[in-house]
Amino acid sequence: MGISSPGIGSNLDVNGIVSKLMSVEQQPIALLDKKTASYNATLSGFGTLQSVVSQFQSAVSGLANISKFQGLTTALSDPTVATLSGSSIATPGSYSLEVSQLAQAQKLNAVGQTSTTAAIGAGGSTTLSFDFGSITGGSFNSTTGKYTGASFASNGSGIKTVTIDDTNNSLAGIRDAVNAADIGISASIVNDGSNTPYRLSLTVNNSGATNSLKLSVAGDSAVSSLLAQDPGADGGQGLSQTIAAQNSQFKLDGIAVTKPSNKVNDALPGVTLNLTKTNVGTPAVISLARDTGSVTTAVNTFVEAYNGLSQALKDAQAYDPATKVAAILNGESSVRTIQNQMRNILIAPISGSASTYTLLSQVGVTIQSTGLLAVDSAKLQTAVTTNFTQIAGLFSNVGSSSDALVTYNTASSKTAPGKYPVFISQLATKGQTIGGQAANQTITAGVNDTLGVTVDGITSNITLAPGTYANAGALATELQSKINGNSAFAGLSVAVTSSSGILSIVSNTFGSTSAATINDGNGKTALGFSSASTSASAGLNVAGTINGKTAVGTGQALLGATGDASEGLSIEITGGANGSRGSINYSQGYAYQFNQLTTSILATDGPIAARKDGINASLKDIALNKATRTDRLASIEARYRAQFTALDTLISQMSTTSSYLTQQLAAIAKNS
Repeated sequence: MGISSPGIGSNLDVNGIVSKLMSVEQQPIALLDKKTASYNATLSGFGTLQSVVSQFQSAVSGLANISKFQGLTTALSDPTVATLSGSSIATPGSYSLEVSQLAQAQKLNAVGQTSTTAAIGAGGSTTLSFDFGSITGGSFNSTTGKYTGASFASNGSGIKTVTIDDTNNSLAGIRDAVNAADIGISASIVNDGSNTPYRLSLTVNNSGATNSLKLSVAGDSAVSSLLAQDPGADGGQGLSQTIAAQNSQFKLDGIAVTKPSNKVNDALPGVTLNLTKTNVGTPAVISLARDTGSVTTAVNTFVEAYNGLSQALKDAQAYDPATKVAAILNGESSVRTIQNQMRNILIAPISGSASTYTLLSQVGVTIQSTGLLAVDSAKLQTAVTTNFTQIAGLFSNVGSSSDALVTYNTASSKTAPGKYPVFISQLATKGQTIGGQAANQTITAGVNDTLGVTVDGITSNITLAPGTYANAGALATELQSKINGNSAFAGLSVAVTSSSGILSIVSNTFGSTSAATINDGNGKTALGFSSASTSASAGLNVAGTINGKTAVGTGQALLGATGDASEGLSIEITGGANGSRGSINYSQGYAYQFNQLTTSILATDGPIAARKDGINASLKDIALNKATRTDRLASIEARYRAQFTALDTLISQMSTTSSYLTQQLAAIAKNS
């Protein structure tokens, strides 16, 4: 094949012509590249905007929590006496604290053993029964660690059991079995250095005078001799007490207070005390004050966060007429929509609020001509000082009740701000059974000691301790203890009381699932639950209306009706009478509304995501279009080259023919 070069024969610039034609053909691709760059810039702009909105959401989501505006500062003049913390319900003021006694948990030790692993007893199945209660009367010998002439009364929290057999009847095995049972006792082994050094030590986990231990042992006599502990029986105390159970005792503003623990959270409403030292004769001063500083900080944080996002939205849409340069998101309708939504929230007063304040301007936060917010610190401080509790409603979602026995619980995203009247047609009740006749106070094993009991839908059997009880109240305590100590009823409990010898069992929960019934057992008749006059009733849910619409009752809680403006509004009715019960005011503060707005903006189906999805779809279409056009360019160039090469050849041939004819004509003219 011969060597050829386009244009040699005709002087036609085939390469130049094809190159220029291809430049024209490539112009649509250049436009696609330009459009791709523009879309990518816009995509980047939305990514930046999404980040700024996310930062704003992080700021306002924290401020939407009412606790940010209800802080309390606490101080104690002598911090070695106690530590303290406070919540929003605490009343500011000063209180004196004088601690005379710290609470203690009882500690008991067994007699020493020569080994921790040697078997104790024959290994027969033995049941350890742990009961907690109070030791009263008699005397205590600190040398022997034993009581004389005392009595023990169960606190009714329930008897817990541990089984010992030939797999765990060593000192270490008993320790491990007690700890594994998680019954409120911590067991350990102490080496005292004597000839029989290993002593089992039992510590009650809960402090307080009503948490002394009674340990009954049924089974192996050696285990019983080692561990049986009945402080009410002079000859039945195998353990020695080294630390007595006792309550904390202190004076609060001169008022004597006794509590079972050193952690006290109900002496002063909203204040938790952790007592650490006695200070008789030198009272410490508790100082409680509203945390106005945290509220001021929270308001300024809100303003800074809003201004940051507002400025970012403004910059993203900017246009410089001098340079005729527009910002990346200039002209984007979704950005303008977000900006308008923010402004609309900011200029509207808070609805449904019972607060003194419904506009930010009332506490010194105003909108400037630039669209940004500014804080009048003096006005803000005055508002915080004079109406501390009212500030929260401007920023958080807040519910309040006009009835002291009706409490706002929660609201959902479907709950509209407003004032909702409450009407109660039925108060919640607890399930209960009241005996029909006085109980037999003598319980005999195998005769009248078992009962089948149902508590809140759970059924199990219990066995009462045999014996003649001093009175119906003592029998009631035993019955309550056995029910509450039954593992089948974990998380549930009852209260058992007596009146004129008649026992009553009441579930400690409210509502339609609440029940406390005696089903069967050989003790049902003896305890007075088989009489025709025995009364058993299931609990009832609270019933009534919110905003005039029938609400859903569960226990003491009432939930607003689906489809109503009150939907999702949950309130609790803890007492009072049937009938009109005032109203619930529910409002959504600015921080809460902005949190809701930003959540919708950042959602996967929100405006930013939708716009980014649209841009990405356009970029995908452009990429496919570009690929198709790029593939076509090769064939177009090949066609152009073929066409102009053919033209080059034709022109070359015509040029040759022309030269030949010119020569022939010249020859003819010469010869003529």
